Amino acid sequence: MATKIPKLVPAPTIPAAENDGTVVLERRTQRTKPPQMYQVVMLNDDYTPMEFVVMVLQEFFSKDLETSTRIMLKIHLDGKAVCGVYSRDVAATKVDQVLDAAGKAGHPLKCFCEPVAL
Repeated sequence: MATKIPKLVPAPTIPAAENDGTVVLERRTQRTKPPQMYQVVMLNDDYTPMEFVVMVLQEFFSKDLETSTRIMLKIHLDGKAVCGVYSRDVAATKVDQVLDAAGKAGHPLKCFCEPVAL
């Protein structure tokens, strides 16, 4: 990840009588921004069993049974739902885990991650 090079603040001008050849640099405190967060979104399909979706939510997103069922119903009724919000690498890993588990089980479950709109 590339970082920005801090800009040097020009030293205040010192009158010629006081200038002994030294340069004074002011230190600016730098604030780091929190990382961009990504939401993992799961899409509805007509073939993946609801029980499998609940199991995936419990296993990969650490949701309890009630929360998993609620998210599964939202996916079923609205066509998609957010399963969790993570940093980019974690969100991409969760998507890969879900797609891999769905593929191994023979289900066409789709899942993707997208940046959280601020």
